[in-house]
Amino acid sequence: MPKKKRNYRKEYDNYHSKPEQRKRRSSRNKARSILISKGKVKKGDGMDVDHKDRNPNNNSTRNLRVQTPRKNRGWRR
Repeated sequence: MPKKKRNYRKEYDNYHSKPEQRKRRSSRNKARSILISKGKVKKGDGMDVDHKDRNPNNNSTRNLRVQTPRKNRGWRR
């Protein structure tokens, strides 16, 4: 059975453009900018910024850590 192509426009319209998801994405971007300003990560360094409590809206510095993408994206959900 051939693999179906992803419809990115539909994904954006149905999920990524929702106000709640936009707020979460904005908060994740802000978390990275916080750690950039503290000198813990750099643009293009290949590292991920992780929220320890898995809440993207909690950007306290005690809740943020730097991890490799393999470690950050490899945990079981």
